[in-house]
Amino acid sequence: MSRLLGALALALVVLVATGCHNDAPRRLARAKDALFEKDPTRALKEYRLAVDALENDTSPESQVLRARALRGAADVYYLEQRDFPKAVEVYRELIQLCPEAPETLEARIHLADVLSVRYHDLRGAINELTAALARNPPQGAELEYKVAKLYFEIADYPQSELEAQNVVKKYETSAFVERAMFLSGQALAMEGKRAEAMRAFQEMVERFPDSELQPHAYLEMAKLKADSDEDEKAIEYYVLALRRHPDPKLVQSSITRLRRRIASTKPARIGDHEAAFDHVVVRAPRAKSSVEAAGGTAEEAAHDFGD
Repeated sequence: MSRLLGALALALVVLVATGCHNDAPRRLARAKDALFEKDPTRALKEYRLAVDALENDTSPESQVLRARALRGAADVYYLEQRDFPKAVEVYRELIQLCPEAPETLEARIHLADVLSVRYHDLRGAINELTAALARNPPQGAELEYKVAKLYFEIADYPQSELEAQNVVKKYETSAFVERAMFLSGQALAMEGKRAEAMRAFQEMVERFPDSELQPHAYLEMAKLKADSDEDEKAIEYYVLALRRHPDPKLVQSSITRLRRRIASTKPARIGDHEAAFDHVVVRAPRAKSSVEAAGGTAEEAAHDFGD
């Protein structure tokens, strides 16, 4: 009898587990339909019911379904309802419960976006992207570049430059390489390493002559030269930037200011009569008195007038 009861109990557990497996996929399908019908509230309800149905199930199949349900719910909060606190909560729940699931990779990327843009938690965003990069994702170049930019925003310029160089070295054929090279130059400039920054910008414009960043690189090079009091060389780079820069008035005004500075600090040249007369006051000769005209001195003339 006891054996029979044990067998019945085991069968009941299997039946319940099977029922959960059968219910969760249906809930996920209903959530997908609700999103197609633009009903995010109903979709969230179905995602949560799917998660609840899998609560006591630790099978590999349940882990797959749980990850899908949590990812779906978090994305609805983030992308549809713009409920950022709930999105953060569910993304973190997914990361904690299903750390190795494929859905967790994208969850970390979305969570990094929310943390950086909505909460200005740049270090938190860096942590999430770094964890995503540890899984060698296909979008590695983009994520590494984002990390470099975030370090730049928190003014950790040495680390920003290091991360940017990682993009250049590890992803040679990526479209993010030129951006990383430009960012590397900016980071070096902020560190006060003008010569290294100049080389970084020069390498970028030589390697990517048709890049939309090319005129911006020339502009940065002009600023570096101007900061080093190499005004004539700075103007050369400003002129190069002017050819393709999207805001030519900005570049032209920089050229004008620099030329005024050159003019105001340039010393007058020998033989420059016009400049010389600007600084010389020509006085009319004083008329001589009768004493002086007869050969007396100025002192004698003054004494004579005093008498």
